[in-house]
Amino acid sequence: MPRPMTRANIAELYRRFHEAMPEPETELNYSSPFTLLVAVALSAQATDVSVNKATGPLFAVANTPAQFVALGEAGVADYIRTIGLWRNKAKNVVALSQKLIDDFGGEVPADRDALQTLPGVGRKTADVVCNVAFGQCTIAVDTHIFRVSNRTGLAIGKTPEAVSDRLAKVTPPEYLRDAHHWLILHGRYVCKARKPECWRCEVSDLCGFKDKTLSPA
Repeated sequence: MPRPMTRANIAELYRRFHEAMPEPETELNYSSPFTLLVAVALSAQATDVSVNKATGPLFAVANTPAQFVALGEAGVADYIRTIGLWRNKAKNVVALSQKLIDDFGGEVPADRDALQTLPGVGRKTADVVCNVAFGQCTIAVDTHIFRVSNRTGLAIGKTPEAVSDRLAKVTPPEYLRDAHHWLILHGRYVCKARKPECWRCEVSDLCGFKDKTLSPA
């Protein structure tokens, strides 16, 4: 386990991320808070690429809670069979659509706790929606962010919730809005699970990971 990163190094890490990508964005395709919510719910244990391939045709025929309820589980399932856990996900997105209609006037609430009352919506999904759709300074911790945070010493924790809470404390305020995006993209494309590409990492000198890969070979 690496030593916790110093405050100075954390600030420098985010400064470099910001310099390289001033306006990071989610790679999920969406057109409204509702379609974002659905896309994030579908993305669990699936790639953004696979979700986008499925939601393109799906959102063309249904992009509101009422339309999802009308389409029904079987109808939604027809569009998302290429995504892992598609049966349960179809059930959840139709159920959350109905709950949005029943309890929230068909609108996606801009509140983490309220979002977590929806079927299939946990803290990570709620944090993504709050951040991306409503501009809140939440940090949703997925497998990529959990790995990067622990491997580098940025925010060490045994659970995603612990890492999220730690990131919220150590991330400089000016970087909180975009921290989620920088970290997930860094984990997805550079600080990979099996073999981190340290030789091309822009923050490798700040990182506490001991077994750095120094070349592609």
